[in-house]
Amino acid sequence: MPAAAHLPLNVPGGVSPLGDARRGKFADNLAGFARALRRAGVPADATRIALAQEAAMLVGLARADFGAALEAVLVGREQDRLVFRELFDSYFRNPNVAQKLLAQMLPSAESRAEPAKRRPRVAEALAPVRAARAAAAREDDKVDFDAAMTASERERLKAADFNQLSASEYLLVQRLAQRVPLPLPRYAARRTQRGPRGARADWPLAMQRAARTGGELVQLPRLARQSQPLPLLVLLDVSGSMERYTRLLLAFLHAATAPGSGAGRRDVFAFGTLLTDLTPAFDHADPDTMLALASRSIPDFAGGTRLAAALAQLRQRHARRLVGRRTLVLLVSDGLDTGEPQALAQELAWLRRHCARLVWLNPLLRFGGYEPRARGAAELHRAADAMLAVHNLQNLQQLAASLAQVLHAPARAR
Repeated sequence: MPAAAHLPLNVPGGVSPLGDARRGKFADNLAGFARALRRAGVPADATRIALAQEAAMLVGLARADFGAALEAVLVGREQDRLVFRELFDSYFRNPNVAQKLLAQMLPSAESRAEPAKRRPRVAEALAPVRAARAAAAREDDKVDFDAAMTASERERLKAADFNQLSASEYLLVQRLAQRVPLPLPRYAARRTQRGPRGARADWPLAMQRAARTGGELVQLPRLARQSQPLPLLVLLDVSGSMERYTRLLLAFLHAATAPGSGAGRRDVFAFGTLLTDLTPAFDHADPDTMLALASRSIPDFAGGTRLAAALAQLRQRHARRLVGRRTLVLLVSDGLDTGEPQALAQELAWLRRHCARLVWLNPLLRFGGYEPRARGAAELHRAADAMLAVHNLQNLQQLAASLAQVLHAPARAR
């Protein structure tokens, strides 16, 4: 490796033959690597990327120093360290994965044998890069999924299980899921508004009009009750078995309940071994910002499931989020709970008493012969007003109609 490549990029006279890191393709390549990290589940926001760029300018582009500097600023969790190292080696290897990329960033690099088996998170993160370079020799790594997909491929993806999608297909399905509407059923609120078919007469307005016509009442104005969408409370399972479903459903619910979508009040919580309030993250309009904030705020992501403890926290700290008995509760989980079934039954009974309907969205319904035989699943099945599937795009498109049927059906005994 040339000696100049070991000099700090901000030292006078130590200009790298690759050029200034603040110009050229260095910033784009670093941003592409950060996107690959996010696809692998490693948080890498704009602040960390800026720190990584500064670190590269300080230590230079020697491979070992450059990798250590990026690891120091981009990795904040111990479980992401091995994923980062494997992804770094694969992303910046010449010539297999990053041919043109490496020519701009590393003047020389030793060729290493392809590892026998990559971690799934790394393989999925690198899949869009490989697909883009194999499809066409373009300088950027952006793949136009919409143009590439034929009608038959789109139909296949609509029925494909989220957990069986490749990395590129998962990104496309996530984008398509954000376009699926979720019109929630509406109810007659206490407040009224003027309307031609209201049940109550608007006597103050009637007297005002009568005064203009010499005391003669030409038409009796009426008041109708306002129509509002049902309040929505979403409980999302973030255990390891639900990871891929949860990420996609977060994007779907964020777009479907955004301001302007016709949805009313909505509160979102994630639960694993703890309960995490994701409502502040959902207040951000940008889906990438929401997902980044949600990932940072969930301390027990991809862990176990203790639904009873999470519902106890909901009852003790957030009971006012349930608006009377009008709230529609969507509980997204596979029901593989590790807590005591007696405690879960008590907490579910409290939840049912304080909501309009409790709907269990279960991705395990992708199996035709599924039966909720696990202890936690059995308790959840007994308490829920309905159990619906959410494992593919077709289920999401049918969700609104299914919820309307559940709400119009008689409520189960409480």
